[in-house]
Amino acid sequence: MLNFLKEVLRNMPSDWLELTTHRLDIYDEGLAKTQFLDQFEALYKADGSGSAALAALPTAYDYIRLGHPLSSVLEWAIANLNGLPAESVISFSSRTMPILAILRKNLLDKKDTRIFYSGVLPGYFDAELLRSVYGYEFELKHVEKAEEIQAFCGSTILLSALEGFGKVDLAPNIDFFLSVHAPLGSVLLVNGKLNERYIAEVQHVRRRESIAMTPANCHTALQLLIGGSPGETRQSDRSANKALVLDSIREITGTHTKALIASSGLSMQYAIMMGLIHDALEEHKGKDIRFIVPPNCYGGTNDQARRVAACIDHVEVVDLPVDGDNEMVKSLDVVLTKIASEDAIPYIIAEIPTNPRVEVPDLHGLKDVLSKERRTATGSIATEPVFILDQTFCPNVHFLGEGAILSTVRTISYVSGSKFPSGGRCTAGYCVGHAMTDALIEKIEMHLRLCDNEATDLQVEILAEQLPSMTQRIKDAYRNTREFVRFIHETLPEARINFVSEELAQEGFTPSVFSLDLPTKGNTDEEREAYKRALNLKLIDRMITEIPEESKFCVSYGQLKGCYWTIPATSTQGTTKEGDKDYIVRVALSPDMDLGLHKKVFADFVEQDVPENSELSQKQGSTTS
Repeated sequence: MLNFLKEVLRNMPSDWLELTTHRLDIYDEGLAKTQFLDQFEALYKADGSGSAALAALPTAYDYIRLGHPLSSVLEWAIANLNGLPAESVISFSSRTMPILAILRKNLLDKKDTRIFYSGVLPGYFDAELLRSVYGYEFELKHVEKAEEIQAFCGSTILLSALEGFGKVDLAPNIDFFLSVHAPLGSVLLVNGKLNERYIAEVQHVRRRESIAMTPANCHTALQLLIGGSPGETRQSDRSANKALVLDSIREITGTHTKALIASSGLSMQYAIMMGLIHDALEEHKGKDIRFIVPPNCYGGTNDQARRVAACIDHVEVVDLPVDGDNEMVKSLDVVLTKIASEDAIPYIIAEIPTNPRVEVPDLHGLKDVLSKERRTATGSIATEPVFILDQTFCPNVHFLGEGAILSTVRTISYVSGSKFPSGGRCTAGYCVGHAMTDALIEKIEMHLRLCDNEATDLQVEILAEQLPSMTQRIKDAYRNTREFVRFIHETLPEARINFVSEELAQEGFTPSVFSLDLPTKGNTDEEREAYKRALNLKLIDRMITEIPEESKFCVSYGQLKGCYWTIPATSTQGTTKEGDKDYIVRVALSPDMDLGLHKKVFADFVEQDVPENSELSQKQGSTTS
């Protein structure tokens, strides 16, 4: 097996090391957790480790968060050496989150947990915070040898710092063995058939609140596992690169307070949520907490908020309708007034522009609603809200700097780094605040470190390389997007296009993503919806088939090259309630692409696949927000 792995590492596609987003042209979501390893195992048995065979393997998992080819290979190899099923080995970039995943499930299942550790307990592990803020209960004990651990009616975790990767001592009374490998991450081994029911839950924590061990670190781990050196280790000066990143963030955002850098946008959001809960527990003892979230926003945001609320009794999620017939400012005013009457703590998570409808609310109205003094049912002044702004689509807009529109409102802004900040080269995200949120940022940083979800050295290095050019890339990508939107409107005026207006673009809102409702036909709503959904897929299929080097069926955004197509309802809104999903086409353009060829292929699609005007059941027209 080790010899096979040597050949795999020699012949693997470069994409395994460099891509952060899945290739949906070889991705079957229903088989994502099994298909890659099933075919990889077949190659192993056939001794097929050639470049062509490896490149033909289907995509593993989705993105870097849930897992990827190299994390799958690492887990498969460790499982083989320890006589475990491959799914019983789960790698994390974080050294804490595997424990939190088990504690979360045991909290919901009302099951006891023991955590044993050998050597010194890691400094990032704060048992008191895990109990007081997260609500997790557990015993924490030091142990010299695994054999000392006695049987227990509950879950037993053994935390051990190891230098290498391979076979470990899985004593029968250990349910979960967590091997910690600084600075690469950690590997969790799930021991015994009775504990297999934890696997999906642990993977979901990795997908929503953390990330898998990064491709670069998995590559290093595999080199160590086969008995070699990790090769030429890329030298990275974290302090110098981080200084460059922080300078770039200050320049891009117009802020001057501390910025935080996390391993992904969702791990950043998780630290924000837990930091704000921590602050509320200290500053507003006994009060309920409400996270106000648009029901059709990015599925990861929606799902994570509800997962946090499920674990903490006094935390709830409140829906905030923001798209279409629902206007964010009006909806927010109604929701905040109700929460004020209940004397609860309001935390709002919202995207500007919204996803996928690319709408921007009345920002002056938003500021007024957020600044408005409200009263509780007993007449006392209600707690002012905190606005948690996801500005991934427009990270260049100044919301928080001196004199900016939200500079006088308690606001924290965060961005997914897999988009424009890194150009798709890594997942690291960041958040910023202003003087009014300095104390909150300190709490957020505390939880980012507790969860060990800070960006890796290589992620920081990539951001240091990419952030200085981000503003120009945003301008160039917007220029392509505006031109493509104009062309679609002229070529297919019956289509409904959601994109920012020219006026909003003048104000700085220059996203390079738009959504497209294609015209349809049919005698009933069901027929029209079915026809439109089929036409959506026909358009995407034509684009990625005729322009395979540039057009991808993928949820990505902010890449350095190409054009990305997806249906939000089946990708970014995967965990969103069915009635809130958007079965439309979302298109994301880059600064470097053959726009002329995309226009030509779209024109061919209209001519050959779109019904004649006389057949259309509705004329929708374009909209701008």
